Amino acid sequence: MRKIDPFLTALICAVLLATVLPCKGNATLILEYVTDACIMVMFFMQGIKLERRAILENMRNWKLQGLVLACTFLLFPVLGVSLHALAPGLLDSNTWLGVLFLCCLPSTVQSSIALTSLANGNVAASICAATLSNIAGIFITPVLVSIVLHTQGVWSAQAITDITVQLLLPFVAGQLFQPILHKWAHRNKKIISITDRSSILLVVYTAFSHAVVEGIWSKLNLQSILSLVAIDVGLLLLVLLITLLLGKACGFPSRDEVSLILCGSKKSLASGVPMANVLFPASIAGFIILPLILYHQIQLFLCTLIARHYHTKHSSDV
Repeated sequence: MRKIDPFLTALICAVLLATVLPCKGNATLILEYVTDACIMVMFFMQGIKLERRAILENMRNWKLQGLVLACTFLLFPVLGVSLHALAPGLLDSNTWLGVLFLCCLPSTVQSSIALTSLANGNVAASICAATLSNIAGIFITPVLVSIVLHTQGVWSAQAITDITVQLLLPFVAGQLFQPILHKWAHRNKKIISITDRSSILLVVYTAFSHAVVEGIWSKLNLQSILSLVAIDVGLLLLVLLITLLLGKACGFPSRDEVSLILCGSKKSLASGVPMANVLFPASIAGFIILPLILYHQIQLFLCTLIARHYHTKHSSDV
């Protein structure tokens, strides 16, 4: 039986703390500045960690890489919009925005690679796919959010400035310093991981503090939360099934099939939480990230089961 992810426990604690003791007044302004600084540091470190060489070496497998990007940035939005059109009354409007925002995000990096390795899949292809997805997501996600959510304010001059200053410039700076700092980052990856996760927890606490003040728990009852879980699970199962069928239809070897399934079905909490903080008003940011927080744990659980299945399959083939 899979143990509960300690990071998930920390996320739940951050939400509970914001519920019981939300940040208010002048403390909110100070926390927002600290949060912005943490987001910039996170994307600077992403720039250092994401290797261009991994992309270039595996771009020859263009069909696999293209399908992962298509699933991440095309299939997910189409499914999200379709689900919303079929059952708009299942969730309130702000939570539906969160589901649609989730569909616009890039894939994960660490968990996609780790699970592909567990499954004895094509790890090099997964490194390329996940890295390329995250780099593309900095540019594509804000545009997709504007298109899918039909919110003109998301793609405003202020939003462009915030994305450039908080996300793009730190990432580019990290890429420029990568030759100098990459070895240091590799040696200290545990410390960097703790720093990244702490930053995400701070953003979650800040967002939910605003949401609690706006009355999130009076608007989201148990039925709404269960409906949200059902939508997240349904969305993930649909994508897992479609990526499996696509891999079979394209005649991918089993190890490439693993990369498509595990990279094409994931959504990045590390990218999504700070992007939500930049793109959406503080009053609804808590609603926006709740579907992503739930999806994060659901995808880890189901994809771990899939990875173990492929591990057994590949081990028996040896």
